[in-house]
Amino acid sequence: MDASSFKIILGSSSVARRKILSEMGYLFTIMTADIDEKSIRKETPEDLVMALAEAKAEAILQRLPVDDYLKEAEPTLLITSDQVVVYEGVIREKPTSKEEARQFLKDYSGRHAATVGSVLVTNLKTGLRKGDSDRVEIYFNEIPDEIIEKLVDEGITLNVAGGLIIEHPLVLPFVKEVVGTTDSVMGLPKALTEKLLKEAL
Repeated sequence: MDASSFKIILGSSSVARRKILSEMGYLFTIMTADIDEKSIRKETPEDLVMALAEAKAEAILQRLPVDDYLKEAEPTLLITSDQVVVYEGVIREKPTSKEEARQFLKDYSGRHAATVGSVLVTNLKTGLRKGDSDRVEIYFNEIPDEIIEKLVDEGITLNVAGGLIIEHPLVLPFVKEVVGTTDSVMGLPKALTEKLLKEAL
């Protein structure tokens, strides 16, 4: 895809998403959306992550000089996304405490969970919006308690959906199987993002 014919704004403060989009070969600017995620509730994880990505896009659009984008020759594409973890049919967002993070990780030990992530691309010139979600199943071996304690003490698990970071060096050895792509688990599925960027142009 000829990346010189459009600009990208990544509507996320996630380091992992920045890294993935850079790996895809794109240059982009970053804007973050401050939304009250807890105020948005949906029945299914797919509906929830799409609604959250839409809310983030709306919040960013309110801060942008939208009229300027309409006049520009090349379109600007805004990417927003969200992710939840699903465990035994229950949607999990970021843990609210170290205790909750510890319990989440204990639950995954020897069992499996899924990540459901959304990607939404908004064309700021035409208003066209394309979005979809991606689901990945993750199977774990038994995770020793001392590993769980180390992870919880680090505090990093509090910043991610379901307290789940499969690429972390402490967690990686206990990941038995990933059905889907690692980039999707990390917050931005490359193939889906590529497809939606094309469709939104």
